[in-house]
Amino acid sequence: MKLRSDKVTVGHMNTGARALWRATGTMPEEFGRPIIGIANSFTEMVPGHVHLQVLGRLVAREIRAAGGVPKEFNTIAVDDGIAMGHEGMMYSLPSREIIADAVEYMANAHAIDALICLSNCDKITPAMLMAANRLNIPTIFVSGGPMESGKFDYRGKHMKIDAIDTIYVAGAPDATPEEISAVEESACPTCGSCALMGTANSMNCLTEALGIALPGNGTIVATHTDREDLFRKAARRIVDMAHTYYRDGDDSVLPRSICSREGLENAVRMTMAIGGSTNTILHLLAVAQESGVDFTIDDFDRISRETPCLCKVSPSAHEVFIEDMHRAGGVMAVANELLKAGLYNRNVPTVLGKPVAEYCADWDITNHANEQARKLFSAGPGGIRSIRAFSQSSRFKSLDTDRKNGVIRDAEHAFSRDGGLAVLRGNLAPDSCVVKSAGVPDVLWKFRGTAIVSESMEEALEKIQNGTVQAGHVVVIRYEGPRGGPGMREMLTPTGLLKARGLGDKAALITDGRFSGATSGLSVGHVSPEAASGGVIGLVKDGDPIEFDIPNRRVRLDVSDEELARRRVEMNSRGDKAWRPTTRQRNVSTSLRVYGLMASSADKGGARDTDRLARLEQLSAEG
Repeated sequence: MKLRSDKVTVGHMNTGARALWRATGTMPEEFGRPIIGIANSFTEMVPGHVHLQVLGRLVAREIRAAGGVPKEFNTIAVDDGIAMGHEGMMYSLPSREIIADAVEYMANAHAIDALICLSNCDKITPAMLMAANRLNIPTIFVSGGPMESGKFDYRGKHMKIDAIDTIYVAGAPDATPEEISAVEESACPTCGSCALMGTANSMNCLTEALGIALPGNGTIVATHTDREDLFRKAARRIVDMAHTYYRDGDDSVLPRSICSREGLENAVRMTMAIGGSTNTILHLLAVAQESGVDFTIDDFDRISRETPCLCKVSPSAHEVFIEDMHRAGGVMAVANELLKAGLYNRNVPTVLGKPVAEYCADWDITNHANEQARKLFSAGPGGIRSIRAFSQSSRFKSLDTDRKNGVIRDAEHAFSRDGGLAVLRGNLAPDSCVVKSAGVPDVLWKFRGTAIVSESMEEALEKIQNGTVQAGHVVVIRYEGPRGGPGMREMLTPTGLLKARGLGDKAALITDGRFSGATSGLSVGHVSPEAASGGVIGLVKDGDPIEFDIPNRRVRLDVSDEELARRRVEMNSRGDKAWRPTTRQRNVSTSLRVYGLMASSADKGGARDTDRLARLEQLSAEG
């Protein structure tokens, strides 16, 4: 099979193109070798990416030594924590589409043959995964790795903490300036994606679960020297994958072979088993759309009901962080427990050229035949402030192989019999809404409260801080969905303030927006249809009773059908002001308006609505 790059490197008509390639440093003898695009997301604005600049050069050297032609380019990256709590968060989810487009544009404009994705944080990993499936050329992922947890002395208690603890400490009514300063200094000690099971680490674990990244990708801390070996191996492996496909005609190394329906089911099983971020639902639905797989929110519901939660990491289990999951064997250990329980598809291909069953069993730390695996998962945090990759080589003194009471459990000793995420339905969310059930206190698994309605996150924050929100209330935040926001902002700040004010197990929050993976409590998001699309959440009034029943997967607005019908008629009578917020003013840029116009609903991943695009194209054709 011809290399894709032949169209820009072979033949006398490509003399000009070859001249331009030479001007980038390409040597004459390199023409005819596979061109490997290095999609690097380095930026100095995001701790998960600040160390990636030099890693692009490392990967390039390894690719060239392995016989490939490395060509690096960059994408943008938004730090959700810095964008959190203000209108900058409107840009976070839309950036996923821009990053996916950027990778597609660079790969197709320059006819590259294969791709290595250096990603890490919330939207970057899923965006590159979307692009990889859109392009369907040999691709491998390497993440920058997770941040180490911080250490903090708080009111007589020595704690391990992460970035989210800053909200809990600073948001407490009696917080002192000294406490706020100390937690700010301690929470984020190193480069890397935040130390908890947020969206970034969830997605990096899922690329490993899919088999499109190497063992350890999701859990080796960013500062450890073992991660250097991961980058080197991935760089060499992508050249082998290019040969496997173009020379040998083996399409098992392509993203759509790896991210097949069976592969995506494995990824969903993993997110349920580790209590991953609710955002993984948005992202995997978007990936499925790009890979052409018929995968819906109903698949998440089905898989959630039959997959046990085998691992709880902060915020679901405070003071347990990604580094602790790594010590227990990481993604490979969880996958192998799912395999043993008959809950994982065994024959899905991986970038290692082995099927999932063999891949996971080989790298499980309980496999004493693989000393390399036991060494890999002994890589621990250094406890030294650093923003430099590979800056320490600390090792855990022992591994956590306790599958009964340890960080990772077997199916028999699972934290719960069903998954760490739950899909709810009812008259308030007929098309679905989602909750990170692994982070919901037992007392809130069934809850009835009265609505306190806000038409923006800022309005909700004010009501929480001024005492309007009390125990027994349900904070309703609407017009924050993909179209209504636009951009579907994360509601981490209000959920954090509820916890800081002692309401984490006494109140609930429901929104057509979304949450950070750092959210815990009864926090229900992705309400579909959203308010801006005529959803029932747009009809809720202060004082309305709302019922949640996680065991039975139900959410219900306790208002009669007749009253809801009356409210809908009243809403529709507002004409062009119907289904729009009345209590907020928001400046929305043209780019965000375009995203909102084309975005699908949350139950379809918030990606571009291809049906809507087809209708617009038809209208344009009709004149």
